Amino acid sequence: QRVALARALAARPRLLVLDEPLAALDQTTRAHVRHTLRTHLAGFGGVCLIVTHDPVEAVSLAQRVLVLDEGRALQDDSPTEVTRHPRSPWVARMLGRNAWPGTATPEGLALDGGGTLVAAEPPPAGTPALAIVAPEAVSLHRERPGGSPRNVWPGTVREITTSGSRLRVLVASDLAPDLVAEITPQAAAELGLADGVSVWTSVKATEATIVPL
Repeated sequence: QRVALARALAARPRLLVLDEPLAALDQTTRAHVRHTLRTHLAGFGGVCLIVTHDPVEAVSLAQRVLVLDEGRALQDDSPTEVTRHPRSPWVARMLGRNAWPGTATPEGLALDGGGTLVAAEPPPAGTPALAIVAPEAVSLHRERPGGSPRNVWPGTVREITTSGSRLRVLVASDLAPDLVAEITPQAAAELGLADGVSVWTSVKATEATIVPL
């Protein structure tokens, strides 16, 4: 990949097209090559088009991100806007967020898949909208939690995967959409988490972002 990049840049092209430039690299090498690529592109005087399935590559390398799904343009924004305000469940989930479509109510969102989500700043009632919740904003409990969370649902752990130094826990529920929580290995051990374990999930109303569609 480094040689191919050097060969492409040596000709000083006005248009540089990179198709999955970091594919087939291990995580450590990918990070180094991504840094190298970002450094070279910062001084590149032409137009660069990067095609990738990796959202990290897209938001870290691009000045503008165009998200395509089956040939349809879902969003065309700056990396910051795409990250903060994804315009479809597909885009949000690609970026690692929980995302549920629904219809705005005075208190939050009536979810298309059933259930409701209380949010601090919902759009006008009746507006089609998308609820976005970061995995790290989802708390897990073995008993029903008390206190301030406005959104509390029972569920069952379906999968636990490693994401860097943290764990991503998929929780399925009959009363709310499936959601992913991100916690530390220590927290998982203290909760005794494993596939099939019953848990309670909670999300504060202030942690739910509602984006009009």
